[in-house]
Amino acid sequence: MKFLIAGLGSIGRRHLRILRELGQDNIVLFRTHQSTLDDEELAGLPVETDLRDALALKPDAVVVANPTSLHMDVAIPAAEAGCHILLEKPISDNLTQVAELRRVVQKSGSRILVGFQFRYHPTLNKARELIQDGALGKILSFHSHWGEYLPNWHPWEDYRQRYAARAELGGGVIGTLTHPIDYIRYLLGEVEELVSLQGHVSPLELSGVEDVGEIGIKLKSGAIGGIHVNYFQRPPCHRLEIVGTKGTLRWDNADGILHHFAMPDEFGTVTANPAATIQDTFTLSSAFERNYLFVEQMKHFLEVVQGTAEPRCSLEDGVRAVELVLTA
Repeated sequence: MKFLIAGLGSIGRRHLRILRELGQDNIVLFRTHQSTLDDEELAGLPVETDLRDALALKPDAVVVANPTSLHMDVAIPAAEAGCHILLEKPISDNLTQVAELRRVVQKSGSRILVGFQFRYHPTLNKARELIQDGALGKILSFHSHWGEYLPNWHPWEDYRQRYAARAELGGGVIGTLTHPIDYIRYLLGEVEELVSLQGHVSPLELSGVEDVGEIGIKLKSGAIGGIHVNYFQRPPCHRLEIVGTKGTLRWDNADGILHHFAMPDEFGTVTANPAATIQDTFTLSSAFERNYLFVEQMKHFLEVVQGTAEPRCSLEDGVRAVELVLTA
């Protein structure tokens, strides 16, 4: 297969390395030469600076990894050319061109996988399995907390110039740390109501975007919970808790461990010994590293391109995430 990669920042480079590791070496780069990374690992790869010329090479698939606000400028022409697309999250910073992308995809038959890689996390998928099997009973509440320190993301460049810090490039913490918005839907179902507080409260030098968001959510199932995201937490923290009538799940991204607390008593009765819970602990393989999520995602994308699998995270999932971000 022939691949075109649009955007050669850190995530674009990661996708490039993984494609090569998976034996895909027919790769063309579409570049605007704005990357702050060294070009050594790109040596020898064909480069196009005009998207029309790049698509004229007839790639089977396009990886869209440029800044969020520019995603549609690549995705729509790529879909018109009949290419299958790995579209990085969030799919856009607005909904203006979504109808056009939908129309083009329906006409051309392009298949789109949206890059929410936490859908490939082994212990989050175990949580989903437990929930779907009824191990927690009726889901009552949930909360995801994700705090990062923006200057540490890419130490080789000035965080103030990155898309995450700039409104015109689609930045802001709610629109950038969108994984919880996606995996809450993936684990627990659709959102019915959403309220939000957000602002720029830290000394970080940002350009017209928020660095903290507190999002209250009511699901169609009736469960009520929330998502907290921020750009200023040191050390970083990414955790999830889900509470049901039969017990609780607690997950920590730092070690990937999922704890399942199952209460032995019937809900609504006095619990004789609240500490007397049955606890299952689900851990990751000792060989697990963060890159596993991206590798599994790319393996799945190859199957999507070949037509042997349906996208685990569809265009409509990506659209819904943007709708919720904009609502927040």
